[in-house]
Amino acid sequence: MTENDHVHSPALRIGEADPGLDERLSQELTRFNVAATGADNERELTVAVHDEAGELIAGLSGWTWGTAAGIGMVWVHDDHRRASWGGRLLRAAEDEARARGCTRIYVSSFTFQAPAFYQRHGYAEFARTEGIPHPDHADVHMRKELTPQETP
Repeated sequence: MTENDHVHSPALRIGEADPGLDERLSQELTRFNVAATGADNERELTVAVHDEAGELIAGLSGWTWGTAAGIGMVWVHDDHRRASWGGRLLRAAEDEARARGCTRIYVSSFTFQAPAFYQRHGYAEFARTEGIPHPDHADVHMRKELTPQETP
């Protein structure tokens, strides 16, 4: 074995945010998932609300894939929290998920965030992970069945 034999050996690197790594992992997992399931319709899903000046006052990001949709993040600016934007974001995302062929939507929310908000909008808890991010809290996992909307 020569000194150069170690130059090209695999190396484990630990770091912080790495958008390039995230993109590559997403591509590789999507390729694997499509091969395993045949479902090749994975798409990002976003809903945004901007004020007259173009400032973001509320937003939702998530995904759709096959018959499922997921909500990753929902945020409403403090000054607009009582204006029903959260519910409107959910309805818009659910409508778009239905249009994409989804029959259910998933979200998780920490106990100090908004589980009750999601429950008021028809989401039901199906699991809970205790002790995250702190022993006094939990991550609440919820889902909602997306029944077809009736047309007026």
